[in-house]
Amino acid sequence: MQITRSSIDTVKGPADWFTDDVYIDAVAAAPAPSRVTASLVHFMPGARTHWHRHPLGQTVFVTEGIGLCRRRGGPVEVIRPGDRVLFEADEEHWHGAAPNRLMVHMAINEGDDDHAAVHWQAPVTDEEYHATPATR
Repeated sequence: MQITRSSIDTVKGPADWFTDDVYIDAVAAAPAPSRVTASLVHFMPGARTHWHRHPLGQTVFVTEGIGLCRRRGGPVEVIRPGDRVLFEADEEHWHGAAPNRLMVHMAINEGDDDHAAVHWQAPVTDEEYHATPATR
């Protein structure tokens, strides 16, 4: 067993990954042979990732607020606390906060010597972000 005391600072998400204000807290980054990392990601209202993909997939678990997500070619989906979103391997997508609400999620990723955890792409345009969400 290993206990890591809370000593890692919250970091601001880099502008080449995110649009607007996003803050990241590292949660898990176990040494090899583990391939899993986890981060608590705080999106301020309107903030979002750029388009990106994960060679080994990604799961996000919403813990607070209201968010939006979209896979390439699909509709914008609204996500809420307790929702889990699985982005399949290499599925291009984005996720972030709703325009008027913050959103916090746990992002769980895998990576290894042969697969980067993420490949960042172009920013999500305002038109893509503001597309009408799917109805349920």
